[in-house]
Amino acid sequence: MNIELISLPKIEERRGNLSVIEGDTIPFDIKRVYYLYDVPSGAERGGHAHKKLKQFLVALSGSFDLILKNGKEERVITLNKPNEGLLINPGIWREIKNFSSGSVCLVVASAQFEEADYIREYKEFLNYINDTQ
Repeated sequence: MNIELISLPKIEERRGNLSVIEGDTIPFDIKRVYYLYDVPSGAERGGHAHKKLKQFLVALSGSFDLILKNGKEERVITLNKPNEGLLINPGIWREIKNFSSGSVCLVVASAQFEEADYIREYKEFLNYINDTQ
């Protein structure tokens, strides 16, 4: 599956820890940053794939599960460390579930929002994957 867990630098000191995402931390130029927070209990996010966009997700606080599908296999990855993130390359269906109370999901993206890049129906995603392979 075209995903990768990436450890972020962690600078520890008695005043608190610091992690950074910069030019060579992730394999794309950063064009957009947003975050999900105050997600109600039982709510789900995601439910789509991208044709070109790359994303890097980090649990800044709390935890959540990413359910990832490439049309052949499914993986569940729990993010719960602010110094570790998941790179999701194009052509991966993602759902985000099981947000803990107070969780914050940071998303760093390779492009600005473009609706035409989204695949929002799973059946359409399967057709897209079959057509591109």
